[in-house]
Amino acid sequence: QVQLVESGGGLVQAGGSLRLSCTASEGTFSRYAYGWFRQAAGKEREFVAGIGRSGVFTRYSDSVKGRFTISRDNAKNTSYLQMNSLRPEDTAVYYCAADSRGTINTVASNSGGYTYWGQGTQVTVSS
Repeated sequence: QVQLVESGGGLVQAGGSLRLSCTASEGTFSRYAYGWFRQAAGKEREFVAGIGRSGVFTRYSDSVKGRFTISRDNAKNTSYLQMNSLRPEDTAVYYCAADSRGTINTVASNSGGYTYWGQGTQVTVSS
């Protein structure tokens, strides 16, 4: 079983950048695909980005494509979400998730595709 800890959230002005990190405390990091989700107040959790076990395949929601970049560093047991050109509508709690099912290139875009979840980190973008 893997435990995930997110960090890097905070308050930023519109147009600014933040980099979120998701560190796995146990298990073999390279065995898992990783995803980032977010949940704004009063809204359902939504997929943001995902990266497969190989690190080759990634997937993004249309709302963040071209602005956010997901990556992974297996040596550091960490997945990153680089967020640029942030907008007030990006304000949410961001969650990291991991899963070992599927193929080496599987990147799930739904919550059910991930078994393990972090506690979340708040991102607030002011206008």
